[in-house]
Parts: sequence; C-alpha cells; structure tokens
Amino acid sequence: MYKFGSTLLIAAGLTLAPLAQAMAADKADIAVLIPGKHNDNGFMQAAYRGYEKIKAELDVNASYVSNISATSDPVLLTDAMRKLAAEGPDMIIAHGGQCNGPAQIVSQEFPDIKFVVIQGHVQGPNLSSYVVRQEDSAWLAGALAGLTTESDVVGHISGAWPKPGLMGRAAFYDGLKHVNPDAKFLTWFTGDLDNTGINGEAAAAEIANGADVIYTMLNAGRQGVIDEIKSHDGKVRHIGNVSDWTQVDSTFVGSAVADASVAILNAARDYTTGEWQPNQIQEIGLGKGDVVKLTLAEDVSPEVKQKLDELAAKIVSGEITISTSYDGQEFNPASGEFVDQSFKETLKTKS
Repeated sequence: MYKFGSTLLIAAGLTLAPLAQAMAADKADIAVLIPGKHNDNGFMQAAYRGYEKIKAELDVNASYVSNISATSDPVLLTDAMRKLAAEGPDMIIAHGGQCNGPAQIVSQEFPDIKFVVIQGHVQGPNLSSYVVRQEDSAWLAGALAGLTTESDVVGHISGAWPKPGLMGRAAFYDGLKHVNPDAKFLTWFTGDLDNTGINGEAAAAEIANGADVIYTMLNAGRQGVIDEIKSHDGKVRHIGNVSDWTQVDSTFVGSAVADASVAILNAARDYTTGEWQPNQIQEIGLGKGDVVKLTLAEDVSPEVKQKLDELAAKIVSGEITISTSYDGQEFNPASGEFVDQSFKETLKTKS
C-alpha cells in the first residue's frame, strides 16, 4: 500500500516531503529548557543527555534551548520559558530547581501545555516535577568524606542556591557527621556554577584552612577546583556529583551520581504513553537501578567500601533518615571567616 501511494505521488510530479511533514506534525512536540551550558560536564549536560535520549528512544519532535543564564536569573528564565511556550510545544521540560518559579508562572499563562520541572518541587493543573534524589548519593558522599579525611576538615563548594542544591549540601553534611561527628565543615556557594576562577579560589581558601576532601556541586566551574586540587600533589581529594567523575580524573575519590537525564526521558515517555499526570512529584532514589549511586575510586579501601555499602542499605531500608536542611554557618573564602547563611543574599544581588 505504501509503495503504491508513493508511486502515485511521484507520477503526479509531487515529492514525499509534504507527506513526511504531515507525519512529523502528528508527533508530540517536546522542548527541553536548559538554563546553563548544555556541554558543561555537569548538571546541565545531564539535561542534554536527556534530550538525546528522547531523540533516540521516542517517536517525537524534540528540541532544546540552553545557555540562558549563568546565574539562573529568574526573570531571564521566565522570559525564555514564555518564549518557548509561545511556539506551542505539547510539553516543556525545564531542567533544575531554579525553574520552579518560572514554571509556576508560565504554566498558568499556557494551560494547554504540559510543564515538567526536573529536580523541582512544584505542582499544578498542568505542572509536575520529576526528581532524582541526589540527596541520597550526596549523603553517601558525605560519609565517604568523613571516612577518608585525614585532617578532619571537609569542604563543599557549589554555585547556585536552588532548593535541590541546598538539600544536597545538607545531605552531604548529614552523612559527614553521621560517620565523623568531630569533622569541621567548610561550605560555600560562589554564585556561579560555571566560573572556573572564583570556584578555584574557593577551593584554595578551603584547602588553606585544612580541607583535604572537597565535594563540588558545580558545572563548568568544577574545572577550577580540579586544577587547584591537582596543585597539591595528591594531598587533597575531590568528590564529584551528577556523573561518575572517578572515570575522569584521579583526584576524585568518589562521585555522588544522580543522573537527571533519566528523569527527563521518563517525563517525555510518560507523555507519549498517556501516563503523565499533573499535580505530581515523581521521585527516583537510591536502590532503583544505577540512576542514583556513589561511585568510588579504585584506591578506596575495602573497609571503607564495606561500610558505605552498609550505610546505603540502611538508606534504602529507611533505617537512616536523611536530613535535607542545614542551619549552620558558611565559610567565606574571601575573608576566611564563618558567616551566617543570610550573608549570601548580598552575593545574589551582585551575581
């Protein structure tokens, strides 16, 4: 039948392009909004991998926009989401908790479009969130830091302040204190996930104050920390996040994997199968495949590996409850002093 129809079209002097366009028009249009650089080797690149998975695995028209704001400016993100919605896709998948507010606003303006926030916590009549529980692997990363530090000083560096980032920091601290209650904690948000200079400077300050293990929740800015740690001749180790950084550089003693690309694919697939629901928060956590896990460098001792396996099992069973709030002070690398968390509000206004 198809060959016969094609022959008629060719005989009439037509091409198959209109037919292909008509078929494409019947497909769902799904757009992925990536606030930062899609090739940042971090959280934003996970979004791009999700887009690639949609293209490869689903029969839909997929597109993406990226590099909207290095500082996750809510006004810029809202404007970009509104512009994307005006193009009329069936679903917009916005990557990162920084899209919570913009999605709440724009989803009300475009009630016929389905909206999803990855790592979000928002819901609505046409809005849901899909969450990869990075706090599970972040907690284990904190335990790893507490078990491997020799100085009993552990650092943390991130760039932006969306809720998932704050929860991840808190979980890391909780895991650290669970295994090493006497450890000193140096934590700082630099205000920019991609700037190698300021993140490298933050690492240098933490190291100067004794940190010999640093956990980074960064994107392109992580390279600045890698470079700084490398200058200390193996005396400082690094813990990464999102993907497995132990396969990238030998300075990493572990990595808190939380592959958000899977959540993006799940949201798009749910739309195509009719399983997507509004007013929902879908979660993927530890013990559900390889999406959330802690990876370890080969030189981690068998004793530490066994202890971490035991702790992971207790998280899955519910015996360990992860704290996702941190009320302590932060370490300001510029001054070398500890400051209340309210201090970062001044940085937000400058960034």
